[in-house]
Amino acid sequence: MREELIVSGRMNPHIDPHLAIWEWQIPAYLFLGGLAAGILFFAGFYTLRDKQDEYPTAVKLAPIFTPLLLGLGLFFLFLDLKHKLFFWRLYTTIRLESPMSWGAWTLMFITPLSAIWAALHINTLFPRWDWKFDVVKDIVSWFASYKKHMAWIMVILSLILGIYTGILLSAFNARPLWNTSILGPLFLTSGLSTGAAGIILLSKSAKERHHFARIDLGLIAVELFLIVHMFMGFKASTQVQIDAANMFLGGEFTAPFWGLVVGLGLTLPAVLEVLELRKRKVHYAIAPALVLFGGLLFRFILAHAGQMSRWLY
Repeated sequence: MREELIVSGRMNPHIDPHLAIWEWQIPAYLFLGGLAAGILFFAGFYTLRDKQDEYPTAVKLAPIFTPLLLGLGLFFLFLDLKHKLFFWRLYTTIRLESPMSWGAWTLMFITPLSAIWAALHINTLFPRWDWKFDVVKDIVSWFASYKKHMAWIMVILSLILGIYTGILLSAFNARPLWNTSILGPLFLTSGLSTGAAGIILLSKSAKERHHFARIDLGLIAVELFLIVHMFMGFKASTQVQIDAANMFLGGEFTAPFWGLVVGLGLTLPAVLEVLELRKRKVHYAIAPALVLFGGLLFRFILAHAGQMSRWLY
């Protein structure tokens, strides 16, 4: 824990709490990490089911962008660190009870793994791509022979990455809004949903789009259930958590959260996906674009509101 506090810059008790409010780096990182986790999970899952040819966007095309998503997310995370030169301290130990330790080590393994997976399928995005050096071709061919093994590892690591983004916030006991065990499953579900939405946007196959639209519908239903359950838990808890929930139930975050995140980012896309599956004339890109918008805004609102909630002394 000491190493984590040194890196994040939260060891100085004299720091003005208002200066510590995350502006955009952490929410953006949480969104990009969840999106990449969702895409990589589906890529590994359908590889294990031998569905590469049936769902080529999920297995081959979409994962090509995940190294960029993870790299950009890590860059945003690095920008948020107060003591940037000490980031390596996170890798001097492994603490099983620390969400930050889990996240740091998971990112260390899944980022290069995503790059290898992208290299295996680079011809999907660039058909004329050719590795110039024979040694690179040999390395790529060697990894291709262990594709199923990589898929297993990728599925496991992507689930850890997806749920870690929520557990990272829930570990802050001083913030009542974040201090709930539902955040982990909620962020994982949201990450899988945005991953499915990203695949839908990139896919040129109506069959593949419809398949992931059905998956996204189920994930949206689970996400809505978890959101309602989270606020029910807050209202039945201590006064500080009731106060935290009231920021969304009549307070300043009521309109943006229920109107933009739940309404525009979850409910409306679900309705549009149902209409599309029923052969109604709805442009396929609208619903997944709204899901991505809702997922991003959800993390911004939750990160900002969480720092406004606090224990009263």
